[in-house]
Amino acid sequence: MKILFRQMVIVIIFIAVSASVFADEGMWLYNDVPAQLLKERYGFEPTSAWLEHVQKSSVRFNSGGSGSFISEDGLIISNHHVGADALQKFGDAKHNYYRDGFYARTLKDEKRCLDLELNVLMSIEDVTARVNAAVKPDANAADAFASRRAVMAEIEKESLDKTGLRSDVVTLYEGGAYHLYRYKKYTDVRLVFAPEQQAAFFGGDPDNFEYPRFDLDICIFRAYENGKPAKIEHYLKFSSKGVSDGELVFVSGNPANTSRQLTIAELEYLRDRFLPYVLQRLNSMEVMLTAYSARSDENARRARETLFGVQNSRKARDGMFAGLLDPQLMAQKQAAEQALKTAIAKDPNAKEVLNSWNLIADAQQVTSRNALEYNLLEGSNAFNSTLFNIARTILRAAEEKPKPNGERLREFRDSNLESLELRLFSEEPIYNDFEQVKLTDSLAWLVKQLGYSNPVVQKILAGRSPQERAAELVLATKLKDVSLRKKLYAAAPADVQAANDPMIELARLVDQEARAVRKIIETQDEIKRQAHAKITRARFAAEKTGSYPDATFTLRLAFGTVKGYQENGQAIPFQTTIAGLYERAASHNYKPPFDLSKQWLDRKNKLNLKTPLNFVSTADIIGGNSGSPVINRAGEFVGIIFDGNIQSLVLDFAFTDVQARAVSVNCQAIIEGLRKVYNVPGLADEIAGKKRP
Repeated sequence: MKILFRQMVIVIIFIAVSASVFADEGMWLYNDVPAQLLKERYGFEPTSAWLEHVQKSSVRFNSGGSGSFISEDGLIISNHHVGADALQKFGDAKHNYYRDGFYARTLKDEKRCLDLELNVLMSIEDVTARVNAAVKPDANAADAFASRRAVMAEIEKESLDKTGLRSDVVTLYEGGAYHLYRYKKYTDVRLVFAPEQQAAFFGGDPDNFEYPRFDLDICIFRAYENGKPAKIEHYLKFSSKGVSDGELVFVSGNPANTSRQLTIAELEYLRDRFLPYVLQRLNSMEVMLTAYSARSDENARRARETLFGVQNSRKARDGMFAGLLDPQLMAQKQAAEQALKTAIAKDPNAKEVLNSWNLIADAQQVTSRNALEYNLLEGSNAFNSTLFNIARTILRAAEEKPKPNGERLREFRDSNLESLELRLFSEEPIYNDFEQVKLTDSLAWLVKQLGYSNPVVQKILAGRSPQERAAELVLATKLKDVSLRKKLYAAAPADVQAANDPMIELARLVDQEARAVRKIIETQDEIKRQAHAKITRARFAAEKTGSYPDATFTLRLAFGTVKGYQENGQAIPFQTTIAGLYERAASHNYKPPFDLSKQWLDRKNKLNLKTPLNFVSTADIIGGNSGSPVINRAGEFVGIIFDGNIQSLVLDFAFTDVQARAVSVNCQAIIEGLRKVYNVPGLADEIAGKKRP
C-alpha cells in the first residue's frame, strides 16, 4: 500500500494544499489544533493553557448557537437572535422582551429562562476503536447500525454515571472517527440584558447576510448554581483596543453542520432534491407566518421569532443552493473526487476503498426515494405544532424508556433524558390560534406533497379539511397542562393510550409509518458511514498532516485575519462605526427596517461616533457559530460573531476567503452602547472586569 499512499499524497497536496495554502480554512477540533501551521504562518503557538482557557470559556446554547463566559460571576454573552427563543417565551401583552429589550438592575430582577440549557465542553476522548469493534465485519447495515447505536449509548451512560457530566458520542469525518464529548451543564440560566430588536437587527431582512452592517446583536445571561451566580474560573476578559486591520483572530464556537466531505452523489442530491424541497417549504411557511403576523400586534409578537428563523433559513439556503448551482464549484468538487479515485484505482489492493463511492451513491438513491415520506412523517413537516411534538415525545417515551438503553431511539438514551425532559416540561406559553394556523398550513402541505387521495393523508385528515382537523386537534388536546405531561411521561403505554388525547392519537396514527421510514434512512446512513470511514482512513494515511471534520454542532476553533475585501470594484472596509449607523438610518429617512429607537436618537450626542461597531474577518464559520466569541492572541474577547456576508453562504460546501467574511460586533461598541445608550454602568463595569457589588 506504500505506492498507493505516496500517489494519494501527491494528489491531495495538489488539490487541497495548493488551493488553500494561504487560506485560513478549518473548523478545528480542540484536540487537534493545527499548532504548527499557526506557528509558521502567524508566529503564534497556542499553549495547552491557552487552549483550555478558551475552550472552557466557550458556551454552547443547546437551543442552537454559541456564546462565552465574560465574568467570574457567570455572565454569558451571545447574540440577540440566539437568545430570541428565551426572550419569546417571556413575552406577554404587558412587555415584549424580544421587541423592546430588557435589563435587570439587580440579581433579584434577573429573569429565569424557561427551558434553556447551556453546555461547556470539559473533555474529549477518542472512542473510535471501541465503537468500531462493536460492529461485526459481516453484519448487514441494519444490524451494524443497531450495534453502533448500542455501544454509543453504553459509552455515554458509563461516562454520565462516572462523571455526572452530559456525555455525547460524536460522529466525525462522516463515520471515520468517534469522540466522547463531556459537558458541564447549566439549566438555571437567567436573562440579564437584551437590547431592543431594532438595534440587534438594524436593517432587517434587506441587510441580513450583507455587509457593511450596523447591528448590536447581543444578549447577556447569567448562569446560576444552587440558586447563586455560578463562580467561573475560565472567562474571557474584554479587550480595550478592539481589533486592527490584518490582525490574527480566533473564533471558538459550535458550527452546526457543513457538507465539505460529501461525495458528488450526495451533493447532487442536495442540489436536485433536498434544497429545492426545503426552499419550497420555507417559502410556504413564510407566507403563512407573515399573514398571521399582520392580523394584530399580539400575533406579530407570538410569531416574531419563528418568522425570523424561517426568513433567515430561507435566505441561507438560497445561498447554499446558488453555490451548488455554480458550475465552477461543482467542477472543482468533481475534479478533486476524481483525482482521489484515480490515485486509489492505480493500486490493486484498493478496490474496497474505491467501491465506497458506489455504495454511497446507491445508498443515496434509496434515501432520495424515501426522503419525502421521511420529511413529512418523521421530520414532522406535516405536523408543524409544538403540541404534536409533545404528543410524539410522550407516546414514544412510554415505548422506548422500558427498553434497554442501547436499543432505544437515540433521543431517549439515558444520557439525553435530562435534556429531553427540560424541554418537554417547559412552561413555554402555547397559543391555540397560533398552533391552529401552523398545523393547518402543514397539513395542507402534506396534501400538496402526497395528494388528497393518498391513504396516509386520508387517515390523518379523518374526513375533515386541514383547517377543521387542526382546530379539532388543538382545541381538544390537554397537553398544554405541564402536570399532565409529567404524569403521562411516567405512565405505561396502556395508560397513555387510556388518556385518549387526540394529539397523542394523531402521533400514534402515523408512528408505525414514521418509524419504518426512519429505519430505512438510518440504515442507508450506516452504509454511507461505513463507506466514508474507508475513504477517510485512506485520506488520513495520505495526508499525514491532519485535517478537520465537517461541523457537528460541537466546539471548534477557527482562525483568520481581520480583513476587508473588494466587491464590484469597490473596497469594502474591515469595520464600520457608530457614525455609519446614523448615516445609514438617515439615508433611508429612518423608515423601517432602518429606523432607530428613541434612546439611540436621544443619546446620539453622548456617543463617541468613531467607535467601531461591526467588523469582518476571514475566520471559517457557518450557522451555529452565531454568538461565538472572537478572540485575540492574548485570549481576550474582541468581538462576537453574528452573521456572515452573502458570499460566505457557499462555505457549507467549500471554503473561500476571496470575499466570504464572518461578521462580528466589536467589543468596544458593546461597552459604548451599555454605558451611553442603555445607561447600565453596573453591567458595563462587570464586563470590564470590576467586581460586582
